[in-house]
Amino acid sequence: MFMKATTKARQRGISFIGLLFVAVVLACVGVVVAQVIPTLIEYQAILKAANKAKEGTTVPEVRAIFDRQQAIDDFKSVSGADLDVRKNGEKVVVAFAYDREIHLFGPAYLTLKYKGESN
Repeated sequence: MFMKATTKARQRGISFIGLLFVAVVLACVGVVVAQVIPTLIEYQAILKAANKAKEGTTVPEVRAIFDRQQAIDDFKSVSGADLDVRKNGEKVVVAFAYDREIHLFGPAYLTLKYKGESN
């Protein structure tokens, strides 16, 4: 019976150094994603508050409804004073825009720009 010797050229796989590199990259991406997810949840809360605030008929009433919803959902990026309230026909439209910065390392930051308006 003839046995074929295996050579290094035929072996496949990842080296230990390669495995460490992949693990470090995945860990860094995981840390950034873990910091971005709360900002997305906050954006959803702000959008919900804007949709609730459009029930108001005057600008002060819209801002007061938004501020009450802000106190309930506990977000701090946008307040009633930051809202752009306008009428589109008979419908009240509440718009907002804000930036969030996430510190990555040293002088590097990830800036997220959020913009939305009520439906």
